[in-house]
Amino acid sequence: MIAINVFITNVSGERLWDVDKPLPTQAQIAVNINLVGFDQKSEKTIEAPFVFTVSYTPSIAQISIKGKAHATGEAGEISKLIEEHTQQKPPIPVIQAISATAIAEAILVSRTLGVPPPLPPLPPQGQESQRPPSMKYTA
Repeated sequence: MIAINVFITNVSGERLWDVDKPLPTQAQIAVNINLVGFDQKSEKTIEAPFVFTVSYTPSIAQISIKGKAHATGEAGEISKLIEEHTQQKPPIPVIQAISATAIAEAILVSRTLGVPPPLPPLPPQGQESQRPPSMKYTA
């Protein structure tokens, strides 16, 4: 099993919309994860520096989070991640770990700046999803 630790090294956020003006009712939020590198440190370890950005349209704010993800696991699992990366396929476990950590930080920054958080929109209240829930929790 691969263990992934995400370390944040830089957080920046800037509100571009005047605080005296009301925020626009419609805004698009784009989230981007860019792996800057993907370096094999040992047979069982990978280091992946990343930049996570949130941008708004219209230009309400911008948020940037930089850091490194360290993946540790069996040699076969690590070599599979390296192979996926060399084939231009995203290393899904690494991307998921970075995304989960960076989204949490970006939500805190957006709250501090007083701008909408980078979350997917919720379905309207009157409409129920036809799909059953894909995850279940039993205590």
